[in-house]
Amino acid sequence: METRAGDPGAFAHFDLSRVDSPAFVVDAARLRENLRILADVGERSGARVLAALKAFSMWSTAPIVGEYLDGVCASGLWEARLASEFYDGEIATYCAAYKEEDLGEILRLSDHVIFNSPAQIERFWPQIETARARGEDFDIGLRINPLHPEGEVPRYDPSAPHSRLGFPIDQLTEEHVEMIDGIHFHNLCEQDFEPLQRTWDKVFDYLEPYFGQFKWINLGGGHHITRADYQRDELVEFLADMAEDTGAEIYIEPGEAVALDAGILVGTVLDVGYNGMPVAVVDISATCHMPDVIEAPYRPAMLGELPIEDDGLIDGGPIDEGQGGAVRLGGPSCLAGDVIGDYRLPVPAEPGVRFAFLDQAHYSMVKTTTFNGVPLPSIWLWDSETDSLECIRRFEYEDFRDRLS
Repeated sequence: METRAGDPGAFAHFDLSRVDSPAFVVDAARLRENLRILADVGERSGARVLAALKAFSMWSTAPIVGEYLDGVCASGLWEARLASEFYDGEIATYCAAYKEEDLGEILRLSDHVIFNSPAQIERFWPQIETARARGEDFDIGLRINPLHPEGEVPRYDPSAPHSRLGFPIDQLTEEHVEMIDGIHFHNLCEQDFEPLQRTWDKVFDYLEPYFGQFKWINLGGGHHITRADYQRDELVEFLADMAEDTGAEIYIEPGEAVALDAGILVGTVLDVGYNGMPVAVVDISATCHMPDVIEAPYRPAMLGELPIEDDGLIDGGPIDEGQGGAVRLGGPSCLAGDVIGDYRLPVPAEPGVRFAFLDQAHYSMVKTTTFNGVPLPSIWLWDSETDSLECIRRFEYEDFRDRLS
């Protein structure tokens, strides 16, 4: 999987020795800039913009998010609780399947509760009616599957064959529409405007008979709006036209775009050896700290990385960065596949040197694990405009222990 993110921005001048290793460092100034862009899209188009907590839920930055966006979207009860506790604005909750014991609180906390199938709505309708009778105010939505694959990687494509995500749009009926207030679909992953336009062209014919019946239409996330080359003017026009055509309020739920290029993951080389090529063990683990490196897979950009010459391999002998070859970086876990990739570091590849991977604020932070007892990275908030630096959280042995029994 190729990603077009990886702009170092102000991190090009950040002293990596100022923080622990490993450590996530988020730049509040870059976060604000991303949010300003998203707010501008919302203001010019009339669409409502929600931040997707599934991608970036560093709740210490919730006040910054609340300055710019209309609220957040959650993926279940715990994210809805987090949203209610720390974030301002609306809460839209979608889950592929709700547990009956969770739904009451989700209905109470959320402004929009989006179901994955009409069957779920029907099954929980008595609970929905009871909550409304208590005076709780929320809309019911249905996620549809456009049946239109646009993703580069099938496991990240909600419209991949036999997907469990969303109700197949070719099965939608008037009876289903009568149960709901709005429609949700999410079909993108790190993509430009054109895939959204193509998806809407597919969805339009199915939904057009019901235009005027929806209070809102939610286009989900996957929009790389804050990337420099994203077609924002086209998006603004598209969103405004959609509202006019459908008579509905339009929502988008950017996640990655909120924190795009706003964070790095700092690491340290622990040991170096040679096995057909230079190999370095580092304190960053792909499987524990950047699982998308294995799942996608993709190769994260490195801060200050030098170009790899020829085939990137060094033929025998000790590591000599002057030869322009690559060093294979892997984590400290026992997983043989805990390999990050081949890099030519901007510093000598030797124990004790620091390095950093770019664009790690979104998804990496929320997906970390303590497999093998590998420590979690600490979390830092830096403001590149003021150079203020704060350690938000360090994780200790007790955090690992208390997850277990």
